[in-house]
Amino acid sequence: MSYRAREMNVKTRVRISSLAALAVVAVAGLSGCASDSGGDAGTPRAAPSASTPPSPSEGVVLQPGGPGEPNATGDAVQQQAPQPWNAEDATFVQMMVPHHSQALEMAALARTRAEDPGVRALADRIGAAQLPEIRLMSAWMTEQGLAPEDMGGMDGMDMSSMAGMEGMLSPEQMDTLAAAQGARFDRLFLRGMIAHHEGAVTMADDVTVAGSALQVSELALDVSSGQSAEVDRMRDLLRTL
Repeated sequence: MSYRAREMNVKTRVRISSLAALAVVAVAGLSGCASDSGGDAGTPRAAPSASTPPSPSEGVVLQPGGPGEPNATGDAVQQQAPQPWNAEDATFVQMMVPHHSQALEMAALARTRAEDPGVRALADRIGAAQLPEIRLMSAWMTEQGLAPEDMGGMDGMDMSSMAGMEGMLSPEQMDTLAAAQGARFDRLFLRGMIAHHEGAVTMADDVTVAGSALQVSELALDVSSGQSAEVDRMRDLLRTL
């Protein structure tokens, strides 16, 4: 074998030995890393996980974030039980049923006695609004086990039960209204219904302060806002007669 061939053979053996040594070092390094991890070589180490958001049962809720924004957590909404009714709620509803009933009687008179088209239209709106409210109040009283007042109108109603009903027309005033016709009826109707509505608004405003039933309070707010607007309309009509 020539000198050059022997030299190349020696270099090849040296290179192989070097590569083998490097391989041994690499294996040793890997073994050292595994030992430093503190776990068994055959047991995979669990990757750290992000904190789990609390469940709604813990008193918070997950609130999705906007595009590109992280989610957030907030306090869970606590639902409150409906408030029970009190004596003021019961009194308001029991009085408002006959109060509305008288308004319906007045509105019915206007269909055949009123002369002004605006008065007839107003009477129709009053009937359309207050009849459903009577049904709502009657259903509420039935649910609470309360006895409604006279539902058939004002005939035979005990006068003592009218005490405290703001704006109610007396039987004599109702008789005078029923006997009127044309422009006279229009003026009597508007004056009587303005006082009637103002009384209902006063009663409604009182129960929103003193009552505790949510449904009654909502009804009272509707009565107050709706009838206040109608009072303004009736005053405008009265000025044109």
